[in-house]
Amino acid sequence: MSSREEKQAALARRLRAKTFTALPGCFEMISARIADTFDFPGIYMTGYGAVASYLGLPDAGLATYTDMVSRVARIVENTNTPLIADGDTGYGGLLNVEHTVRGYEKAGAAGIQLEDQVFPKKCGHTPGRPVVSVEEAVAKIRVAVDTRDSTDFLIIARTDARNLHGLDEALRRAEAFAKAGADILFVEAPETREEMVKICQSFDQPLLCNQVEGGETPVLTAKELQDIGYTIGLFPGTGFLAFGAAMRSVYGHIHEHGSSAGLATPLDDFKRFSLLMGFQDVWDFEKKWAGAEDGDEGSCK
Repeated sequence: MSSREEKQAALARRLRAKTFTALPGCFEMISARIADTFDFPGIYMTGYGAVASYLGLPDAGLATYTDMVSRVARIVENTNTPLIADGDTGYGGLLNVEHTVRGYEKAGAAGIQLEDQVFPKKCGHTPGRPVVSVEEAVAKIRVAVDTRDSTDFLIIARTDARNLHGLDEALRRAEAFAKAGADILFVEAPETREEMVKICQSFDQPLLCNQVEGGETPVLTAKELQDIGYTIGLFPGTGFLAFGAAMRSVYGHIHEHGSSAGLATPLDDFKRFSLLMGFQDVWDFEKKWAGAEDGDEGSCK
């Protein structure tokens, strides 16, 4: 078993044991590499952030399977932390779900999140999110469970039914997802702490809480989430919201003053950032092969 497979297995064991875990959201390679420097058990590729950073578009069903699986593969290739990735609705019908699960797993993801929205889907904390029939949604989860090669590849089943159909319907769907074999249940966008408590009291399975600053669900402390009964506190947008605020501050300062001199916004150290991006490998390569183009073989040993 490779080191990545061992870490993936450890994440699966941790979540199935319902050990509370905070997962940060990454949305492109800088955020993924930074998250990877911390000792998180896993990281999460946010669909909202990936679509915004890659395409400059809203998370409204505009990204394709190809767009997303390529992001998964690139993040996995350049990080060591197990990655759980947003798989939206599976990008079509049951055959598409099979193709998506195979593709995400082959790309190296440690798990996939699938939701029951009608295509084209929308961000889970925006209004007007119709859902497919419970039968269709359950079939997708069953296909996903049946398709994966390893049981360490986690299937996270999300329902957005709370938005238009109420919490009871969302709970009914989550129960059906559990019976279909989902590893983790995700009832999206409860609107009060009381609803969050009711969700956790309804299931004995690992549960995910989506903590979106400015969204529909109260953002609680780790202890509060754990005491309520959640296994995963997911923070998909915190990174890109911080990024947006910092960029507005920096660009605003340059626009006003014509320079970055006197900037109050904290900046990363350039040399440290260069090392994070892998420049040490470039420098080592150049040192090894210095003079090779001039026929100096001694430096190529």
